[in-house]
Amino acid sequence: MNVERFQGKSAFVTGAGSGIGEAVARALHREGARVTIADLSPDRAQAVANEIGDERALAVVLDVRDEPAVRHALPDDLDVLVNVAGIGSTTSAPETSLEIWEDVFAVNARGTFLTCKYAIPSMIERGGGSIVNMASVAGIVGLRNRAAYCASKGAVIAFTRALAVDHVAEGVRVNAVCPGTVDSPWVQRLVAEAGESIDVLRARQPMGRLGRPEEIAEAVLYLASDAAVFMTGSVLTIDGGLTAA
Repeated sequence: MNVERFQGKSAFVTGAGSGIGEAVARALHREGARVTIADLSPDRAQAVANEIGDERALAVVLDVRDEPAVRHALPDDLDVLVNVAGIGSTTSAPETSLEIWEDVFAVNARGTFLTCKYAIPSMIERGGGSIVNMASVAGIVGLRNRAAYCASKGAVIAFTRALAVDHVAEGVRVNAVCPGTVDSPWVQRLVAEAGESIDVLRARQPMGRLGRPEEIAEAVLYLASDAAVFMTGSVLTIDGGLTAA
């Protein structure tokens, strides 16, 4: 572990109150960054900041669907943006209401768009920056009963590539991570809603287990760091072999 990797850097992580987002925020802080822990839940965001316990961790309440709120929340000195906030769906297209479809896209696609829209100009002014968007293997392959979710994460991947091409000459790198099934509170809630079994999800993984939030966080840190300086528009899959099977 290189504790100097993000020394003096300013990072902003959405969906940082639990799961992958929390793991990313903790990892960035551990390696020297000043981290804004943004989450829809004030209790979750503040709990993470309190547990970190120093002035380099700031909790903010943020609904990534809200354009004025996003514009206000993002700091002017931002070096690293990590978009983790997201919601899922557990239905096929005929079973998906328009409300669910639009809700999933509002958080997963519009939320990612808004944070990038307002982060990139300040990054350019500072000479560059790094953005990591949380996509999913669901944006690469079809998963049963995940119609809206698959479509929204496919949009995140395409948007990531478009941003990378638009801003590479301005020093802003944009990459995406595609996790497989990760053992997180979010996945556990989805499984409960769909009446599915964690054991079934575990069995479909060639490695025979689910991913851990900390494993995804390490990949995010790599993409965000200068070690990945020649990477932009890349989509890094971390799925225990799911998409290879």
